[in-house]
Amino acid sequence: MRSVIIKVKGKVQGVGFRYYTLKAALDNNIKGFVRNQGDGSVYIEAVGNIDDIEVFIDWCKVGPQWANVTNVLVSDSEIGSYSKFEVK
Repeated sequence: MRSVIIKVKGKVQGVGFRYYTLKAALDNNIKGFVRNQGDGSVYIEAVGNIDDIEVFIDWCKVGPQWANVTNVLVSDSEIGSYSKFEVK
């Protein structure tokens, strides 16, 4: 298992990024949450097996078609205790 914090920058608010992130998380068995930040970025806490997390991170680097991702920061974190993935 791997737990990461992902910060996605660019045109990622107002384009459905959080809801597409929810779909990508469900497709890849990821638990955690996604939320918008006041600085215009999107913040994600994600927990899953190593391979699924890598696929999920790769998706975050692109996002939905209306997004324009310019930077993705990924850092490992303590394993969180999440029962599902949710939009906050």
